[in-house]
Amino acid sequence: MDDEQQRKDEETQDEGDGAAGPVSDTSSSPTGEDPASSPPAADSSEEAPSEEGGDEGSSEEAADGPSEEVAEEPVAEEATEEAPPEPDEAPKAEEKKKDVIPGADLEPILVEPDKPELSAEEKARLEAEEEEKARREAELVGTEEPDAAAASRAPAKIEKGARFLATGKRKSAIARVTLVPGNGKIEVNKRSLEEFFPRPMHQTMVKQPLTVSGYEGNVDVRVRVHGGGIGGQAGAIRHGVARALTEIDSELRGDLKRRGFLTRDARVKERRKAGLKKARKRPQFSKR
Repeated sequence: MDDEQQRKDEETQDEGDGAAGPVSDTSSSPTGEDPASSPPAADSSEEAPSEEGGDEGSSEEAADGPSEEVAEEPVAEEATEEAPPEPDEAPKAEEKKKDVIPGADLEPILVEPDKPELSAEEKARLEAEEEEKARREAELVGTEEPDAAAASRAPAKIEKGARFLATGKRKSAIARVTLVPGNGKIEVNKRSLEEFFPRPMHQTMVKQPLTVSGYEGNVDVRVRVHGGGIGGQAGAIRHGVARALTEIDSELRGDLKRRGFLTRDARVKERRKAGLKKARKRPQFSKR
């Protein structure tokens, strides 16, 4: 009895499982979507015409757009024919700017270096060299031009037997000069000027004060000079002659002073000191 009752219970359970299976299948839709979430058919039919109408409006606007653009195209072409396109010119201008060096069109300014101002002694020396050069050129040509530096006014008259003494100095040379009326003879240490000063530059240096003042050929010059070298002695004689001329005519002082003939050049060689090779040269230092 018990066995039969168990079989009946099992059969009833199998029947209940089979009935539950088909119910679950019918609840699920074939598409896998929830029927509650899906919109009704009527709503979809109402929305469809509106979308179609919007598509038609957009298509009409698209049809109108090209027609307007086509009408404006000829105007744009005419504008391009009249003026070249600007985008092509911009790169060319940039290339030109890159190639040109900044400041290349400016003119350079020449700045001359500041030359040191020459002293009166150096100016007189240069002037003597120029006069000597001009004299040599005149001798080669054969025509002697009048001296441009000669004084315009006539020299003062000197009484017979008058003597004018002066002392000239340059560096360590000392010259005692005596001016007397004469015909322009110059005697240095009882020798002629050409014999004592073989170089024409020194001869011109001695004659400079006489040439400038206009007394050349009107007075004789007698000189006693010692000390220094040849150049220093020539400068000392010129200094003494210029001083003696101011004794004859005091108005010559300004012109002679301006030319540097009355300025004494006191550049004497410095003496040697004990323990040194020369005035300032020291012996080489040795550490060991």
